[in-house]
Amino acid sequence: MSNSYAKTRDRLEHYFGRTAAKTWEHLTSDAPVSRIRQTVREGRDQMRAAMLARLPDDLTGARVLDAGCGAGPMTLELVKKGAEVVAVDISQSLLDVAKQRIPEKYHRQITFIAGDMLGENLGRFDYVMAMDSLIHYKAPDIAAALGRLSSRTRGKIVFTIAPKTPLLSAMHVTGKLFPRSDRSPRIIPHSEARIAGALRKAGVKGHLRPVHRVAKGFYISQAMELEP
Repeated sequence: MSNSYAKTRDRLEHYFGRTAAKTWEHLTSDAPVSRIRQTVREGRDQMRAAMLARLPDDLTGARVLDAGCGAGPMTLELVKKGAEVVAVDISQSLLDVAKQRIPEKYHRQITFIAGDMLGENLGRFDYVMAMDSLIHYKAPDIAAALGRLSSRTRGKIVFTIAPKTPLLSAMHVTGKLFPRSDRSPRIIPHSEARIAGALRKAGVKGHLRPVHRVAKGFYISQAMELEP
């Protein structure tokens, strides 16, 4: 992968693994949060449900990659559907939270791995779910990541991007004004056309389509799927 991918991945590892691990543990729990963070929580819940609806109701025997599983809410829903899940995240801290939160009766269906979601060692899959794990990357890096995943995936890849809206674009620019020490990893808005163009340029084959958009307060996200 490119140097820009590696640099972004390293920033994400530091942020989610150290700087904001407790913040994300709190956000993904049932504990009370601020009104702004509540909109993010509700938006993420809506998006997760929409992405899960793109897969069969019965996933018994299917091997699914939860790419960027975080504290494990997507992984839990997948194993409830019968899937064998590879739950990978760059943050060991959040993986530890996932292990604690997911009932032990499901652990035999899950392989928890701390590391890069694109690792060849993860094997092959029937489906890939990548919720908000590509939103910090440039379009060529997203295309390259999807290419690496699609070469090892039999079915569809369901993922999210940050849609190029006036609000997100303004937030992207404003975020650059903060001191580096105060910045969370920037989210890079993309149009669907830009992602499609990057895939063509990278030689990634498949049918790309938008499937659902969520705009809930401070959470704005576009679900897409790439299918062979």
